[in-house]
Amino acid sequence: MGESFEFCEKLAHHHYENFPVASRFIPADKRRYLAAIYAFARTADDYADEPGYTPAERIESINRWEEKLDQCYEGEATHPVFIALGETVDRFQIPTDLLRSLLSAFRSDVTTHRYETFEQVLEYCTSSANPVGRLVLLLFNYRSELMMMHSDTICTALQLTNFWQDVSVDLEKDRLYLPKEDLEQFGVREDEIFSRLPSTRFRKLISFEVARTERLFREGKPLLEEVGKDLRFELKLTWNGGMNILGKIKSQAFDVFQKRPHLSAVDKLRLFLRTLVL
Repeated sequence: MGESFEFCEKLAHHHYENFPVASRFIPADKRRYLAAIYAFARTADDYADEPGYTPAERIESINRWEEKLDQCYEGEATHPVFIALGETVDRFQIPTDLLRSLLSAFRSDVTTHRYETFEQVLEYCTSSANPVGRLVLLLFNYRSELMMMHSDTICTALQLTNFWQDVSVDLEKDRLYLPKEDLEQFGVREDEIFSRLPSTRFRKLISFEVARTERLFREGKPLLEEVGKDLRFELKLTWNGGMNILGKIKSQAFDVFQKRPHLSAVDKLRLFLRTLVL
């Protein structure tokens, strides 16, 4: 069993994510279980995104991963990720639907590259981001439905922040998360976006998306005080980090093409200190 968790932890340490894997601010007794969940999600995400595979091959790989998840819940896991995950889901009573939702989102990454409405983007977040927050709360034995709802709101905001931050990156994969209805509202053409032209219209569009994402962060903010000290600092750091990325987008006059908005080492230090004193 220990070797299986070590396998997951090594995988976690080799990837940079917003997911709070093995963070020094997470209690040590929780880190191995976070790593197990992360390893499950990271592997499936790689099936959806790694180059060199056809869409059919990607879907088949995700389907096989889901079959291993079935075996895990039946107590018949053989893969190290699922051996570790099996102990995790059993110890913390994690329902299978949260993990299956993540797989649904990864399938969507393969099959869906455009969204007609903002509501459709939010539906994607329901599968891609919100389960992560709920899984983390369960690992800390927070099961209040109100807390889960606040977590959903923050996780949706984090996912949207990543979309606006990575518009240019996603174009390389022929993905566009800016919904068609919003493009039409601001008179922005898709070919204009693929040309990476930060027109006034495009900047107004990103400004609009940033503003409503900020509203979601604020709507979910009560969770920061609802959790205990075991999770509060990590959660505040994550919340502040998302808001800071939106601030970076603002400071670049909503031009996400010329430079990808990100937090520098100095920004991260300031973020840490600010979170520490608040």
